Amino acid sequence: MSVLLERKIIFKNIDLLDVFGTKEKKLKVMKSYYPNLNITLRGEVMLVFGSKKLVNEFEEKINYIVKRYKINNSLEESDIHYIFSDIENNFFHQDVILHGYSGLVIKPRTKNQKKMIEMSSEYDMIFVSGPAGTGKTYTSVALAVKALKEREVKKIILTRPAVESGENLGFLPGDLKEKLDPYMSPLYDSLSDMLPPAKLKKLLNDNKIEIAPLAFMRGRTLDSAFVILDEAQNATISQMKMFLTRMGSSAKFIITGDMTQIDLPKNQKSGLLHAIKILKKEKKIGFLNLKDTDVIRHKLVQSIIKAYNNE
Repeated sequence: MSVLLERKIIFKNIDLLDVFGTKEKKLKVMKSYYPNLNITLRGEVMLVFGSKKLVNEFEEKINYIVKRYKINNSLEESDIHYIFSDIENNFFHQDVILHGYSGLVIKPRTKNQKKMIEMSSEYDMIFVSGPAGTGKTYTSVALAVKALKEREVKKIILTRPAVESGENLGFLPGDLKEKLDPYMSPLYDSLSDMLPPAKLKKLLNDNKIEIAPLAFMRGRTLDSAFVILDEAQNATISQMKMFLTRMGSSAKFIITGDMTQIDLPKNQKSGLLHAIKILKKEKKIGFLNLKDTDVIRHKLVQSIIKAYNNE
């Protein structure tokens, strides 16, 4: 027979509306993970009644919730799902990657993101595949900015295969930069979280950060650089071979992509799929596959991905 008890949890120095939501919307999400507990919030006091084991578990989760809120000065519903569905809560013990713009603390939010960071330290080249919203690009860019700040590399190179527009991008209006900017905007968005606008502009102007389509990598040797190939599922086999063989002796490469969003013509095979297949036995290269459980966007994104996978 389980021992029943009532636990009083007192909240200080936090915005209860931010943490528990309007009309306790976020609290209802927390309660959904513990239907056998009686949980009530009265001002700054929460009363939790039920079996000792479940009460202790719930209190531990709430403590993590408060930690997450204090770290980010906000609490997303996705944070709640990660905390309450992850038994070990390991991602709270992970190191900060870097401190971004306006006090933003950038750190891994899932176990696989932590693994990605560890693999980047271990390998000079890693392939990271997974669905949209798993933080592949964002985490890669954060690692690159950290390496540049710590002078481990001399520059950052961010590249994507410009499939949707065609490699020549000719039909789009404007000069080359104006043609590229809309397609490269996810990379700019990530950088804007991590660097002040004036600093980012200077680094771009000084070519310390370069953002260019994959075709522009041909014929180069990429050395003393942190190089990220994003949307790699849309690189052809020949493009992927070209890119991988650009690697200089002091370079760090991360190749990211989503196998479910290949936009290549049907008669062309994905260079990412091909590269992983032929290189998977190479012990000096790291491979990581993120899952739908690593999605850090709105909780509906996980459900949407599962629905498409099960179609």
